[in-house]
Amino acid sequence: MTTSTGTAADPALLRARTAVVIAFWTSGVALAALLARLPAARDDLGLNTAELGLLLLCVSASSVASLPTAGPVVARFGPARTVLGGAVLVGLGQVLAALALATTAVWLAAAALLFVGLGTGVWDVAMNVEGADVERRLGRSLMPRLHAAFSIGTVSGAGVSTVTAALDVPLAAQLAAVGLAGPVLVGAATRCFLAAPQHTGSAEPRPRFGVRDAWREPRTVLVGLMVLGFALTEGAANDWIAVALVDGHGATEAVGAVAFGCFVTAMTTGRFVGGALLDRFGRVAVLRATAVLALAGLLLVLFGGPLPVVLAGTLLWGLGASLGFPVGMSAAADDPERAAPRVSAVSSIGYVAFLAGPPLIGPLGQQFGILTSLLVVVGAVVLGGVTSGAARPLPRP
Repeated sequence: MTTSTGTAADPALLRARTAVVIAFWTSGVALAALLARLPAARDDLGLNTAELGLLLLCVSASSVASLPTAGPVVARFGPARTVLGGAVLVGLGQVLAALALATTAVWLAAAALLFVGLGTGVWDVAMNVEGADVERRLGRSLMPRLHAAFSIGTVSGAGVSTVTAALDVPLAAQLAAVGLAGPVLVGAATRCFLAAPQHTGSAEPRPRFGVRDAWREPRTVLVGLMVLGFALTEGAANDWIAVALVDGHGATEAVGAVAFGCFVTAMTTGRFVGGALLDRFGRVAVLRATAVLALAGLLLVLFGGPLPVVLAGTLLWGLGASLGFPVGMSAAADDPERAAPRVSAVSSIGYVAFLAGPPLIGPLGQQFGILTSLLVVVGAVVLGGVTSGAARPLPRP
């Protein structure tokens, strides 16, 4: 690929870069608006830990169900309209969730989370497609910074959640505000996405090598397993780290939100500095080192004892989980001619692990306790570290 298209003289491309950053950031805010205050949602609806886990499956199931259709939708309507459509669905789900919390209607909460999950799935796939296109045209690495923008969004959302929890602002009011503001911001950003003709018609990225072919490749499957391990490690923290602090360590809801904020802040830091580390030490060494960090952080959260030690563990957990997904996307895209099908296969594995795996911890937490149930994440960390060798760059032709 050439790099001439990525010069500073191309303002449309630079606007598209800013726009896709906004899309990633807003997605992170929308996610954190609920996850950082899961204990409040559980209490408002009168649920136990197992029932909360089952409710979260509504998000996971609809997100996973949307993944097979997200690619054709992007090809048909383009990333801009698909991202906006996903944001509208998420916003609608958040407003319905606010109504559910205000009326303690569990059935309405389940329906709301179905909308959130469906919108999240298509939004995530479409903005990654747009980000990859912008990255290709810029001629330099962008994907880690885009995922950092998502993490900054979760930090921002966690910060808002910490303040609203400390001030006893109802979660319903917070969700309604985020649900209304998100689609407006995304709508403004997608107006600056790259022109639709770049993504339609003959540009559909699988002329001779499709997703089915990618699934038959051992390297692609191993990269997917690596992403699965790190994605489950990240997703478990997103869903359960606040609950682990509140229920497992007797912390307040505000401290639980702080723990979530520590995790996503560390994720953001890892993604900003990760590029330089990858350039110096290579993918495999960095991924194995981050797996060790994630394991150390997880064990501190589970067995650390004093809250300062536990909070330090959340930082290590976040650093350790930060690079698996972005590096997996880069590894899948090593061959530009076969990048799209491989990225589609790997991202599908990652999103299934990220969305469907963590809610299953809920029933385990109800039976054995939330801290004990999180021991299953140890296996995910080990899987990510063991399969990291598959991310080694392909030789240039």
